[in-house]
Amino acid sequence: MKTTEIKEQVVSGKYDALIEDLYADPSLLDYQKQRYAAALDKYQTLFGDDEVSIYSAAGRSEISGNHTDHQHGCVLAGSINLDAIGIVSKQDHVIKVISDDFDIKPIDLNDLDKKEDELGTSEALIRGVVSKLKELGYNVGGFKAFITSDVLMGAGLSSSAAFESIIGTIIDGLYNDMKIDMVTIAKVGQYAENVYFGKPCGLMDQCACAVGGLISIDFKDTSNPIVNSVNVDFSKYDHSLCIVDTKGSHADLTDAYGAVPQEMKEVAHYFGKEVLREVDEDEFYANIANLRTTLNNDRAILRAIHFFNENNRVNTCVERLNNDDFEGFKALIQESGNSSYKFLQNVYADFDYKNQAVSLGLAMSEMILKDHGVCRVHGGGFAGTIQAFVENGYVETYKEEIEKVILVAVSLDDSNDADESLDELEELVNTAGAQVVGRTIQNREAVHPGTYVGKGKVEELKDLIWETQATAIVCDDELTPAQYKNLEDELNVKVMDRTLIILDIFAGRAKTAEGKIQVELAQLRYRSSRLIGMKNLSRQGGGIGTRGPGEKKLEVDRRLIRDRISQLKAEVKDME
Repeated sequence: MKTTEIKEQVVSGKYDALIEDLYADPSLLDYQKQRYAAALDKYQTLFGDDEVSIYSAAGRSEISGNHTDHQHGCVLAGSINLDAIGIVSKQDHVIKVISDDFDIKPIDLNDLDKKEDELGTSEALIRGVVSKLKELGYNVGGFKAFITSDVLMGAGLSSSAAFESIIGTIIDGLYNDMKIDMVTIAKVGQYAENVYFGKPCGLMDQCACAVGGLISIDFKDTSNPIVNSVNVDFSKYDHSLCIVDTKGSHADLTDAYGAVPQEMKEVAHYFGKEVLREVDEDEFYANIANLRTTLNNDRAILRAIHFFNENNRVNTCVERLNNDDFEGFKALIQESGNSSYKFLQNVYADFDYKNQAVSLGLAMSEMILKDHGVCRVHGGGFAGTIQAFVENGYVETYKEEIEKVILVAVSLDDSNDADESLDELEELVNTAGAQVVGRTIQNREAVHPGTYVGKGKVEELKDLIWETQATAIVCDDELTPAQYKNLEDELNVKVMDRTLIILDIFAGRAKTAEGKIQVELAQLRYRSSRLIGMKNLSRQGGGIGTRGPGEKKLEVDRRLIRDRISQLKAEVKDME
């Protein structure tokens, strides 16, 4: 069926039941219909009105089993209703993919060897997936695709695994009649990420993305992992799963990630085994004194302790869910988080101990939640996101408390106007869903061109941020790109201004498709003019100033934002 025909059927509601079933949330129906229609339009703009197929691969959230998969352990994980979708058509010998605004270089199927200059790229993932499928004896062939993803990048939700899964699923659908089992597709994705992309990872992410639903996975035999569905309706427990972005870059963390499996294997090798799953737990504990002497690495031993406890915890989590014991399940989630913090030690990188955003996020969450929820480090750890199960009635309180901001203004004439203006700004910030924990005004003849306020006030802000545990500042005037960048570098918190807060409020309240597009246009135009300074545009789910209606990752490149603006303008014109 051609793109125009499918779009007409999507818009007319023919696939409403299918979409509701796929995303398990009726409130997302309008958004997903708009999203699929826009993806079909984008494909047609790029490649023409072809006969196409549509594929999907979901992101995942690890529930229990933190860093157990690479030791052939057990994991409890679930796919989420954020996914990558692909509009796809066959072509000969070449794979051409445009992923959102990334124009990925074509992959010639006559050359599937690993390329050193492709390490860390989307090209490497595609080439690795296709190469492995071909090696396994499956049919491979060319295609052209537009892929769009709302799996949050850098949020512990496995955006790369979703991408690998959708590439494997496309090859399966176009050339293998959907006969490749999803565990094989998961293993192919892991191979592509480990070998071609150059990033160490286990198999959990790919399995959860490929198989879908809430699943327990036992990796004791990695060639044939045991995957079981856990049929539990989370909605009846009146809790929400919240993913909180604590800010912090994943750059330069490859060694920290790689040290976890490496050190666990050092312990396994002491017993003549390759991985910890093969080691007898009682024998391990009986030999801790000898391990300390031989390895001279207490952290490796602590990480092994985490593995044994966490691996056992997964099966207990499944039992408690099957027995409808959600409070018992929450207790295990808290235990898992404590183990990751104390034994696994993946909440911050030892070479950057002064920056512990995840640690602070967990500490603040525990103080805020009290008996209303539990939290743990999420995904690989070291930076980025944490996970919290929160009572539905307490979610707004948690959100307000975890997002604490300081208001900053410059007064140019010693009048009371700055105070009144900050009163108004505080109302705006409260409306956006955050809590104001402090304010400061500096009297100056002019705003500082580099940091908005002067050097002395910047130092005062550092102290105020520490005292109040603030996670962001909001300046009362529009900031320049240089001011954004310099303030974030100095303060190490999110920096926003009045205009960004106002746009965020509009984003949260836009209801119609046209309204959402118009708000995103305004956000993109504003961010584009300040692109140099806003170094964390992809902080999705990170609180106020970062949300947008259906907003995808915003690549740090003016040309890409201009492309998105052009696309949105065309969509608005179609609606008129």
